[in-house]
Amino acid sequence: MTTTETSRAGRDRPAAGAGKAPAAAGESLGARIAARAGGGAMRVFLILVGLFWLMPTVGLLLSSLRGPEDIAATGWWKVFTVPSELTFDNYQRLLDNSTITNSLFSTVLITVPATFLVVVIGSLAGYAFAWMEFPGRDWWFLVVVGLLVVPVQVALIPVSELFGTIGIFETTFGVIMFHTAFGLPFAIFLLRNFFAEIPRELLEAARLDGAGEIRLFTRVVMPLGGPAIASLGIFQFLWVWNDMLVALIFADSGSPPITVALQQQVRQFGNNIDVLAPGAFVSMVIPLAVFFAFQRQFVSGVMAGAVK
Repeated sequence: MTTTETSRAGRDRPAAGAGKAPAAAGESLGARIAARAGGGAMRVFLILVGLFWLMPTVGLLLSSLRGPEDIAATGWWKVFTVPSELTFDNYQRLLDNSTITNSLFSTVLITVPATFLVVVIGSLAGYAFAWMEFPGRDWWFLVVVGLLVVPVQVALIPVSELFGTIGIFETTFGVIMFHTAFGLPFAIFLLRNFFAEIPRELLEAARLDGAGEIRLFTRVVMPLGGPAIASLGIFQFLWVWNDMLVALIFADSGSPPITVALQQQVRQFGNNIDVLAPGAFVSMVIPLAVFFAFQRQFVSGVMAGAVK
């Protein structure tokens, strides 16, 4: 090869690394931030955010363990320097307060049936909308979707008149029916979309083996829909347990739920923080315990269908 050909070949040959862009050159700012989000500094920041979010809960817990004189004198953080202030006397007073204890029983009596009915009826309706053929199925499902945007406040007066006419106004049964009715549109919408993702071949194979609709629903669809059903149950339980508006209007004034009972205690005895603090903490810790007990199923249900 002559000198001229060698120089021409050198000019035609790309320089080492000339066609390679830096690894991060094509990445967006968001991608670079996400790539660094798993670092130690980000983890420390998220831990601090979590602790800050839990601070009101910790403050309520410590306040419920202090005497009324200590609560009136200093803030709850004083217990870190004077731990002798902690006492369980407030919880003893709470157990002796029949209004609060009866309200906890009433809350359970409302929340459990309202959650159970929404899960059962929503599962049956979701399966019907997903896999059963009947006249006007799509139009009826659009009606269900439309009911999602109806606020509770719109129905308070007409439902009150209806419940008064049929004799279930200011009863536990009336509160359960109200929560069930307003929980069903979201339940049907959620479970129908989840059940529709089940492979058709799986259902057809079960039908070929002789499974009817009831057996197909109980043996195939329900086990596969466990995460979504658990998520729905948690949502409904938290909504009913923490509700105050519906309970304030429709519940029996003689046995109100815990939210109404605490509100009445504030109105009647504004300075009885030694009862209100433990009562508020108990009413808050129960739904928290339910959420953490079913946290794995909740996350699975929320993420269902997000990854194919």
